[in-house]
Amino acid sequence: MESLLSDSATPLLTTPLNALHIELGARMVPFAGYSMPVQYPAGLMAEHHHTRNAAGLFDVSHMGQLRLVGADAAAAFESLMPVDVIDLPVGKQRYGLLLNEEGGILDDLMFIRREADIFVVVNGACKAADIAHIQARIGSRCEVIPMPEMALLALQGPQAVTALSRLAPGVEKLVFMTGGHFTVHTGAQDIAVFLTRSGYTGEDGFEISVHSRDADALARALLAQPEVKPIGLGARNSLRLEAGLCLYGNDIDTTTNPVEANLLWAMQKVRRAGGAREGGFPGAAKILAALAHPDANARKRVGLVALERVPVRDHTPLQDLNGQTIGEVTSGLLGPTVDKPIAIGYVPASMAALGTRVNAIVRGKPVLMEITSMPFTPNRYYRG
Repeated sequence: MESLLSDSATPLLTTPLNALHIELGARMVPFAGYSMPVQYPAGLMAEHHHTRNAAGLFDVSHMGQLRLVGADAAAAFESLMPVDVIDLPVGKQRYGLLLNEEGGILDDLMFIRREADIFVVVNGACKAADIAHIQARIGSRCEVIPMPEMALLALQGPQAVTALSRLAPGVEKLVFMTGGHFTVHTGAQDIAVFLTRSGYTGEDGFEISVHSRDADALARALLAQPEVKPIGLGARNSLRLEAGLCLYGNDIDTTTNPVEANLLWAMQKVRRAGGAREGGFPGAAKILAALAHPDANARKRVGLVALERVPVRDHTPLQDLNGQTIGEVTSGLLGPTVDKPIAIGYVPASMAALGTRVNAIVRGKPVLMEITSMPFTPNRYYRG
């Protein structure tokens, strides 16, 4: 999701798990205005592989949580995004995109319909602007209630359900992109949480909203499970890149729209041309026109794999085989699971076909890359 670092002149905020991170030996860095763990003593590679093979616990409490309350909340929220909110059933979660009037992406987010409200999670670096935007645009139609008192933990990996269901029986019945209220039994106390079966790593897992006063006890109870280890921001980034998921601020921002970002799966048919609730969102005319003539789009987000073992980092220029600059890598690293250099970037739509070869210019030398499908590793979400 987000990538923006803190202004060094601004004092850093801390999450409710700050003391635990330090106790565990984390290396702390500025991130989205917070002091956050980038890695623990085991290191990024070990943390990445542990999450792929067992279960990793992430502190994502810097992210913004809010509630939209009122009979008109779904229709109001839908007016901000090219997404079907009105028809989303209770208990179901969806990915959404806040847009500006040019169709640029202000932020990406997750939301779930609950019995009494819509629960929204936005990126930490964007949360103040997001909440102000939502309040300004739909605050007269529904209550927009920030939830700064809540922490957010993510438990990800193929053994996450084993570890969590031991403490919170019933979570194993959830499927991908659903959620509900549960009680976590730590042995010393019962902790009320709201959780969804979703995540950012491509693995099965859960995101757990918990009151800040209970966050430390919840994290310690999860870390006491034999499958679970703490994971920092470094591995979070390599996991999400292998999953082919966008990092806000790198792969998408206010200069990109959902069509060129190749996020058409996030725009349901009901909001597209000919749909029952066509358009009506910011930038609709531009985005629907781009959808109608996809070959005319200037650029497209693609996956890239280097054909030699040279890592290709963020902001590396991309050239065609004739030496003309055609785009840029927006995220790139040596994928720990795939064990080869992978990247996300933008190229002209006319060059976005799978198998097309381009050069990344690394320290002045061309590195041959091939456009490939994403994700780079198969997603392992639990769909029942």
